[in-house]
Amino acid sequence: MTTNPFTNRVSSLSGPARDVAPVTPSDTTDLAEVAIGLYVETGGTLAMTTVRGETRTVQVADFSILPVGVTRVHASGTTASGIHALVLT
Repeated sequence: MTTNPFTNRVSSLSGPARDVAPVTPSDTTDLAEVAIGLYVETGGTLAMTTVRGETRTVQVADFSILPVGVTRVHASGTTASGIHALVLT
């Protein structure tokens, strides 16, 4: 029998995430769930809106983990691909 260490555990912003959800960048639609971080498979430019409501653009390398709360990944200005949201629920 497999033991699930997440049973009866309260989610924490310090991790770990409970799931990884693929992200389709959009200039008009927020992520389905606020991400506690992003994982990027193919590096490039990443344009996003943070949980503070700020629009930021950063350069990321292949296989990057960006530990920042994100509500939206913008299509305009984003060249990185294989983007995944690290989520708590």
